[in-house]
Amino acid sequence: MSLRLGYGTNGLTDLRLDDALVLLADLGYDGVGLTLDHMHLDPLAPDLGSRTRRLAGRLADLGLEVTVETGARYVLDPRRKHGPSLLDPDPHARAARTGLLVRAVQVAEDLGAHAVHCFSGITPAATAPETAWQRLEAALTPVLDVAATARVPLAVEPEPGHLLATLDDFHHLRTLLGDPEPLGLTLDIGHCQCLETAPPADCVEQAAPWIRHVQIEDMRRGVHEHLPFGDGEIDFPPVLDALAATGYRGLTVVELPRHSHAGPELARTSLDFLRSHLPSNGAAA
Repeated sequence: MSLRLGYGTNGLTDLRLDDALVLLADLGYDGVGLTLDHMHLDPLAPDLGSRTRRLAGRLADLGLEVTVETGARYVLDPRRKHGPSLLDPDPHARAARTGLLVRAVQVAEDLGAHAVHCFSGITPAATAPETAWQRLEAALTPVLDVAATARVPLAVEPEPGHLLATLDDFHHLRTLLGDPEPLGLTLDIGHCQCLETAPPADCVEQAAPWIRHVQIEDMRRGVHEHLPFGDGEIDFPPVLDALAATGYRGLTVVELPRHSHAGPELARTSLDFLRSHLPSNGAAA
């Protein structure tokens, strides 16, 4: 099975969205990880519907697949990074994040995206773990209902430092929710290197039945810093072999959100790196 490669727009924030899409298409990417944010596709804009329809046409013209990502830093609150979260003590604040994810699912449906990505958020101070998990379960339930109707998977990402930080945490959430069909996993390869006890290739094999979205970058053990390929410690050929063996057909998206200043060049070198390390039966078409 060939891997489908994409690049995240959170690493191309210095470019207009159309310029970013043309760049990725010209380089030969299969798709794009689209972060909903004010500089590209603003999920809070009143003309979201019309802009989404135009974008769907543009993606089709360029031959790009898409996944929708929701990791914008200040899209809901200009003063709190990633705030409010699904774990916020204020129920109205939690509802704002739930509403954003519902809107993201609707955008994904209109774009024909293969998944919507999200994460739990950091547990607020003085919040018991049981309370945090209850908030997360309640906040995601309406999103999963919409995702089921739209037939778009909701792919939750284990994020270092968050309530849901590991693959074991993902399975805990899955159990709490009763293993709903729309619930899947965003597997970030760098996060596996950073935090999981198993090597990244083993994480891929263990997580294979639930993978609905993949993010990829280099990283070092114990340090949550997204690095260009070759700057970290990951041995990529076994990881890419394992991904290809799963039969996963969604996008594997390069995520370098702190390197937008060098985005166009890193998009080129990242694609070259991944293509040079793909298994022989997974060479890009």
